[in-house]
Amino acid sequence: MQNFSSPPTPTERIVKIIRDKTLAIMKKGVSFLVTVALMALASSLASASDPSPLQDTCVAIAEPKNAVFVNGKFCKNPNLTKAEDFFYSGLDKPGNISNPVGSAVTPVNVAQIPGLNSLGISAVRIDYAPYGQNPPHTHPRATEILTVLEGTLLVGFVTSNPENRLFTKVLNKGDVFVFPIGLIHFQFNIGHTNAVAIAGLSSQNPGVITIANAVFGSDPAIDPDVLSRAFQLDKNVVKNLQSRFWYDNN
Repeated sequence: MQNFSSPPTPTERIVKIIRDKTLAIMKKGVSFLVTVALMALASSLASASDPSPLQDTCVAIAEPKNAVFVNGKFCKNPNLTKAEDFFYSGLDKPGNISNPVGSAVTPVNVAQIPGLNSLGISAVRIDYAPYGQNPPHTHPRATEILTVLEGTLLVGFVTSNPENRLFTKVLNKGDVFVFPIGLIHFQFNIGHTNAVAIAGLSSQNPGVITIANAVFGSDPAIDPDVLSRAFQLDKNVVKNLQSRFWYDNN
C-alpha cells in the first residue's frame, strides 16, 4: 500500500535546512557555540510574539458578521487606507488619577490606531497621583520599555519560579527601564507631586493582567478554599478580599 504523507510546512522546511547545515558544520569541527546560534535562529523563525506583516499595511477593520476568527484583525483594502488610520491625538492629556490606585493608563494600541495591525508595537501613557501606583500586573504578549517624563517612580519586576528574584530601581525624569515579556511588574510614585511616564510595548495588543483583580476579582469567583491554601490566609480574609471592588486603571 502506498504511503501518502502531507508536504512539510514552511517552518519544518526551515528547521530541516538549518539542521542539515548544523550537522555539516559539526562535521567540520566548528565550535559548539555556532551550533547553538543556528538552533536559536531556528527557534526564532518558528515562533514570535506578533506575526510579521506580509504587506506594507494591514489597517484593522471591524470583523464582518459571523466571520472566521483571525489572530489579529481583518485588513482594510490597501487602496482605501488613509493617513488617519495611522494617527492618534490626545496623548498629551492626563488621565483621571482620582481613583483607588491613584493612576491612569491611556492606551494607544490597535484599538486606537488601526494601522498598528500586524506591526507588533503599541504605546501607553501612565499618569500617577502622589503615592499612586500602577499595581503589579503582567503583559502576556509584550515586553515593555518605560520612560519617565515627570516625577520619581519606584519600579520593578519579579522573575519566574523558582527564583522569584526582584529587580527594582528608582527612576527620575528621563530614565528608562525595561519589563521583560510576561513578568509581573509595577510602578509606584514615591514623589510628592504627580508623575508621568510613557511606554512602548512589543505587541499591537499586549494585554494586561492585574494580579489582584484577576485573583480576587475574577468572574465567577475562584473557590475561597483554593485561595485560602494558596495564599495561606484565613478563609474569611479571602472572602473579604473577594467582596471588594478591584479598580481597573487601564
